Amino acid sequence: MHRRRRLLFAGTAVSLAAATAVTVAATPSQATPVRSAVAANAAANAATTAALSSTPVSTGDMTSDVIYQLLTDRFYDGDTSNDNPSSSPNLNDSSHSNWQEYWGGDFAGVTAKMQYLSDLGVGAIWISPPVQNVNVPVPDSTTGATTAGYHGYWGMDFYTPEPHFGQWADFDAMVAAAHAKGIKVIMDWAVNDTNPEDTSNPDYGAGGALKQNGTTLSTYDNDPNGYFHHNGGVADYNNLYDVEYQNLFNLADLAQENPAVTNYVQGAVDTWLGHGVDGIRMDAVKHMPGGWLKGYVDHIENSHSVFMYGEWADPSTAALWPNEVKFANTDGQSLENFDLNTAERDVFADNANMSELDSELSRQQSSINWSNDLVDFVDSQDENRFLSINNNTTLLDQATVVNMTVPGIPSVYYGDENYLHNDTTNSFGQVGGDPYNRPMVSSFAENSRNFGITQKLAALRKSNPALRYGSSTQRWINNDVYVYERKFYNDTVLVAVNKSTSTSYPLTSLNTALPAGSYNDVLGGALGGGTLTVTAGTGGNNPTGAYTLNPGQAAVWSYTAPAGSTPQVGNIGPTIGHSGDVVAVTGTDFGTTAGTATVGGVAATVKYWSNTEVDLAIPSGAAAGLDQVVLTSSGGVAGNGISYHVESGTQVPVTFTVTGTSTSPGDEIYLAGDDDELGNWSTDTSVAIGPLLDPNYPTWFSLASVPAGANIQFKFFIKHTDGTVTWEGGSNHTYTVPNSGTGT
Repeated sequence: MHRRRRLLFAGTAVSLAAATAVTVAATPSQATPVRSAVAANAAANAATTAALSSTPVSTGDMTSDVIYQLLTDRFYDGDTSNDNPSSSPNLNDSSHSNWQEYWGGDFAGVTAKMQYLSDLGVGAIWISPPVQNVNVPVPDSTTGATTAGYHGYWGMDFYTPEPHFGQWADFDAMVAAAHAKGIKVIMDWAVNDTNPEDTSNPDYGAGGALKQNGTTLSTYDNDPNGYFHHNGGVADYNNLYDVEYQNLFNLADLAQENPAVTNYVQGAVDTWLGHGVDGIRMDAVKHMPGGWLKGYVDHIENSHSVFMYGEWADPSTAALWPNEVKFANTDGQSLENFDLNTAERDVFADNANMSELDSELSRQQSSINWSNDLVDFVDSQDENRFLSINNNTTLLDQATVVNMTVPGIPSVYYGDENYLHNDTTNSFGQVGGDPYNRPMVSSFAENSRNFGITQKLAALRKSNPALRYGSSTQRWINNDVYVYERKFYNDTVLVAVNKSTSTSYPLTSLNTALPAGSYNDVLGGALGGGTLTVTAGTGGNNPTGAYTLNPGQAAVWSYTAPAGSTPQVGNIGPTIGHSGDVVAVTGTDFGTTAGTATVGGVAATVKYWSNTEVDLAIPSGAAAGLDQVVLTSSGGVAGNGISYHVESGTQVPVTFTVTGTSTSPGDEIYLAGDDDELGNWSTDTSVAIGPLLDPNYPTWFSLASVPAGANIQFKFFIKHTDGTVTWEGGSNHTYTVPNSGTGT
């Protein structure tokens, strides 16, 4: 944090050395853990004897899937009997004129349209937060009109289904119907806050109430046990303390550092996972401490190997972008790709230069460790729809092609496949903005051009590993045209898009890794694509024949290499965990007969093996830190390694505080310690904990995730603006971490 003043040392609980450079006496004392080489080699050679499952035991990897985001209330009304439930009465509008009340969509409606979703090629559905929302009217602060939690983000009882959506039996039936079609279920999960509060009016709505199976635990204005933060609303969205410890809008902000809150949300997520949920989209991760979220993810992975991704709604131009990147690389879940979303909408809806898209793809591949896990999207529930910005279906179709073929997991916002949009201007002056970006689905037709494009590219994602795992390389570019190539070993996909409405471009001197031959457009000419001829070249640069890309055209050409005998690993998920956690390793050519797997050279127990996926348990002997996971086929051929972050053990969030420390403007304070979770004494700010927050300067704090029950050593250090480091003086601090809950 920047400070305009310098304060002298005060009496402190912990004080930092005043020197401006590290001295030997001030550096932390370190002990290097040693693992017996004999034991490691024995473990690496040990055979695994566990009986293999006939079906996958992990849903931690979704790179082969297309995600379909739907607002449960606005998708389809499959059961009119729950439109006005007695436990939450008079919050529905059957005329669909009040956009902020329930309109009837429910779990049964999703079940009823599962064939439609299957026909589209959907591999996973992302549903609204399914928990019971506020059950009384919440007056709109500007109009006074009745509003309700139809969107799912005003949670009240996280252990109970929202009655407008149905009961547990309806939820279970939806999950079963999805699984029967090979479709996974991702639930939106919003544990940053509960529901709207108004400190000047305790009777406003439900007053931020938090309940468990119907029993009220607390309200915002009657909170003796500290379930909530009481720091007002977010004052500065570029200040990490403000966004993490103040109310987002007027939603009662949960105090995750309180063990009672942690225990509550752990039990709640366990309840829903027990009903067959395959993945979690974590709402508002920017607004919760990363150290707490890392511990929460660890709790989930202790018993459920599922794919998780969070909402950090910032592009790379935001002040907190470095924090977002650090979160994606260290906290155990992926992110929605807002940086790509910004580029796609700028380029296709607002006619920005194609170089913006190319730069974004380079940035995400260089900055995000597991970039193929990012969730890519053109539209979402928090943005006005593309067609409300630019009502040109060809441009939306082109944006869809790009979104489904660049690195990451594509997500389709419900109705985009049939060009759904409403262009009413909202109270903020946004055309088609919230709530008008959330209309009821008006058509389940399967003959639109966008439906066909989505369907074809979903199938290509399944058949060509290049779309799941391949790096992306620019092959030809100008202001209007972008030609790029995805390549994974010899599997190749080449994509060409011309967003111009008036200019044709001959793709002169275009090279590709596609082998010599003739390639038809995977889209079947839906956007004017034709046949591409390729002749043999050298070094993966094979010249193409003459090809002109006309205005509004896009084409996709694909080559899938013959099967081989060497395992080709493309992805792993989850990406962080500890011994006993189950992960999915995906790729190609693993073979149908089980081979072996190692993590950091230590033999792992294989639980499921197929030609494209191996599920394994992290072994107890794997060293903490970034380890390589390697698969060896039954024929004894080892494949490439892929990075996985092994934790020291089960995680517990702990708040670390340092007081009375003077700093200069631009200085930051970090925490380091003697285990992997605390960076192994590293002063590299990409792994050290921090920067610490200082809302009450000169007291600084941060919430970090550390191994449960461990005796840890730690120190604080100042990172100066010139890059030099000042370690805290004296001996290392020691602390015994609690076995559960949270600590300080």
